[in-house]
Amino acid sequence: MKRLKSIDIMRGGSIIWMIIGHLIGWGIRSEDFNFFIVLRAIGDVLGSGAFLFVAGMSTMLSYRNRLEKVKTTEEYNIKMIRNEYIFRALIILTIAMIYNILTGVAVNIYRDIWKYFILLTVALSLFMAWPLLKTSKIFRILIGAIFWIIHYFMLDFLINFKGQLNIYGVLFHVLYNSLDLDPLISFFTFFLIGTVIGDVIFDTYLIKNQKERRIALKNKLLLPSLIMGALLIMFGIIFNFSGQETHFVNDVFLDFPAFLQHRSFSWLVYSLGIHLILISVLLGIEEFEIIKTEKSYKFIFYFSYYSLTVYLAHFLLFLAFFGQLNVLNALISSVITIALIGVLLRAIYKKWKGSASIKVQIGRLSSALARKIKEKN
Repeated sequence: MKRLKSIDIMRGGSIIWMIIGHLIGWGIRSEDFNFFIVLRAIGDVLGSGAFLFVAGMSTMLSYRNRLEKVKTTEEYNIKMIRNEYIFRALIILTIAMIYNILTGVAVNIYRDIWKYFILLTVALSLFMAWPLLKTSKIFRILIGAIFWIIHYFMLDFLINFKGQLNIYGVLFHVLYNSLDLDPLISFFTFFLIGTVIGDVIFDTYLIKNQKERRIALKNKLLLPSLIMGALLIMFGIIFNFSGQETHFVNDVFLDFPAFLQHRSFSWLVYSLGIHLILISVLLGIEEFEIIKTEKSYKFIFYFSYYSLTVYLAHFLLFLAFFGQLNVLNALISSVITIALIGVLLRAIYKKWKGSASIKVQIGRLSSALARKIKEKN
């Protein structure tokens, strides 16, 4: 199956937003920090939730491509698919834990070694999703909804034991440490729904006839996603499910509507609605060739192709302007930084391509390890 620009644009855009958000959050002065909170409230639907949603799509597309490969290659089988997948998840988990350990040591807060930065959530989502990839789309949607329902009631109970040395306190730490980040129980749904969209995309693009493919894409993905996305957005806006998870944030944040309160239940539902509409619009533009996106797409493509590499590397900028910039300077410096990173990634892609991509290297290493196991057996 061909590489879809829509997925690259959404993943690259998500990475760009996360970098901008981090740079502004790190660099802005304490007296201007409310600006960052407002910016995050408005734009964070494009952040880690969107990245997990795209990761789910990519995971399913990769899984389905490998299933097709089994049909045509005798040396490749289902066990190799499983082993490649598990090794990939293990490698990402290892990177995530190394990152968490370094972060915990750096800030001298060792309880943060178990903290739901996006890499840890992605790795654990991969493990949890594996037994579900073979299930029906409806079943995965139901599981995703059940996770959110469990999350809503479980967090409301466990948050009362935060910091306590008992079984509920430990359970809160394991499931919800760092509520301002990406706790697995609430964010796994983004990944799982992404696998459903990836399934539909793969089935649609198996259709070679362009006219038939466009009809199928419109009826099976674009219209259903637009309708469901609109319903989820309305649900998030209308129903005030803020929850206790937002109480740790700056007081100004609590004045926002629930759907703009970072990590609230309404925010989760609203964000998924935005993701469904966004991928539908991007796929519609790409498939029906409404807009020629080649030039602008290329810039975002580099951030998508090197997403893991850029995500890890941009933390080197943590102390660049720490707490020193006013609002205007924080915005200007973040935009300039993104432009410079884009230029650098373009040069790296031209010279090294996949050799400089951690994500590509993880794929190659996973495949090599799976082959070695097959040879030994």
